[in-house]
Amino acid sequence: MSDAPSELTSAIVLGAGSWGTALASMLAERGLDVQFWGRSGDLMADIAATRINSRYLPGLTLQESVHCTSDLNSLSPADMLLFTVPSKGIREIAHRLGGTQLSSKARVQISCAKGVELNTGLRMSQILSQELPAIPVAVLTGPNHAEEAAARLATAAVVACADEMLARRIQACFTLPWFRTYTTLDIVGAEWGGAMKNPYAIAAGICHGLKLGDNASAALVTRALAEILRVGLAQGGRPETFYGLSGVGDLMATCYSEHSRNHRVGLALGRGEKLADIIAGTNMVAEGVPNTASLHQAARACNVRTPLLDEIYAILYEEKSPKAAMRDLLSRDPRAESD
Repeated sequence: MSDAPSELTSAIVLGAGSWGTALASMLAERGLDVQFWGRSGDLMADIAATRINSRYLPGLTLQESVHCTSDLNSLSPADMLLFTVPSKGIREIAHRLGGTQLSSKARVQISCAKGVELNTGLRMSQILSQELPAIPVAVLTGPNHAEEAAARLATAAVVACADEMLARRIQACFTLPWFRTYTTLDIVGAEWGGAMKNPYAIAAGICHGLKLGDNASAALVTRALAEILRVGLAQGGRPETFYGLSGVGDLMATCYSEHSRNHRVGLALGRGEKLADIIAGTNMVAEGVPNTASLHQAARACNVRTPLLDEIYAILYEEKSPKAAMRDLLSRDPRAESD
């Protein structure tokens, strides 16, 4: 564990999903004063009583020091605001905090969600900056499955922030024997890498559901990285970021892991299940489904070629069959790999 003292001593974790639960526990173990907020009164009351989030992360017991609530008005000001709600809920929660003591006294707001907003094409940190412009913004991202972090399996993440000193202070808060963080100034690249891997994880799941084999899976993930680079560079990200934890690292973890909700959605699609039935059968959000629509829109806006993303979009939103999508991908005109 780093011996560097943290100048950030308190945090509010907004969002009671699996990742929010894991982060609340890590920050409490690091010695911070942690408040944990979720929308559901029943869920937060149950967590407060049992110290276990039985709905989203049943394998972890939260420290007694973590204050759990569903009432935003009951929260006390803290140094850090961590947004772990699904990407489509970021703007609403940030807007609700605007003008409150929580927003006037926070020293940094951290996006832990991955995605871009439909129609605006804004990244999560941009939404936070719009809604809470007085608070510096950072991003925590990387190949981070909550189940493994909760089990204290070795995990690495990236803190992206334009202020290097602030990034180091956040880094100190997320430095534990099993959890290592790196810093970067490239918020754009870190967020685009994290957002774009979700649709391709659905594609990887489809590949496995169709039983296409390891050759096809490896090719798919490799060409996915090529598309992520094309879009991410067009948006202003740095090339090296996409070869790091928030790019290829996150892509690999999401495309191949049994913990990946996006992969599970794709697996079911590949086996012939309908998207509406798959979504109805899970209590967790697979970010890749809404992200596919917003990312497809963003790619078209910047005129970047994304054949894989186009086919994923057609499967999810135009009822194209996975087999037809694969056939069309393989029948495209030959071209150089670097093109």
